[in-house]
Amino acid sequence: MSLREGAAAIVIDTDGRFLMQLRDNKPGIVDPGKISLFGGRREGNESFKDCVAREIHEELGCYLPPERFEYLARWSGSDHAITGGNFRAEIFIVRSVPAEQLTVTEGELKRFTLGELGQIRQSLAPLAQFALDAFLSGAGPTEISV
Repeated sequence: MSLREGAAAIVIDTDGRFLMQLRDNKPGIVDPGKISLFGGRREGNESFKDCVAREIHEELGCYLPPERFEYLARWSGSDHAITGGNFRAEIFIVRSVPAEQLTVTEGELKRFTLGELGQIRQSLAPLAQFALDAFLSGAGPTEISV
C-alpha cells in the first residue's frame, strides 16, 4: 500500500482574503479543475512545516519562513488520487501575505472573502474543504482520519 505525504496552507493576504489555486484542468493531475490550497508532497526527510514553506515558495514565488506557518489540522486516510493508497497531510495557516508580490507558477490565483467561501464549496478539492471546515470551526488544531 502506498503512502503519499504532503502539506498545504490556507493563505490569507494582507486584506484578509483567502488566496487559493484553481488547478489546471488537465488529465493526470490530482483534483483537476478544482479550487485547492497551495502545497504539495514532502521530499526526503523534510518536516511538514518545511514542506509547506518550500511549496509556497515554489508555487507563489514568495519565501515565507517555516515559523510563519501556524498548524491547523492533520488529515490521514485513503488517497482519492491513488486506488488503494493512503494520504497524510498537515495543513497550516499563513497570514498577511502580500498578494501583489506573488507570482503563481501552477494553476491560477483565486481570491475569496470569508463570505464567499460558502459559495465555492462544490468547487473545492477535498483537502481544501476539510481545511476550510477546520479553520471556520474555530475549534483549534484538528485531526481527522477517514
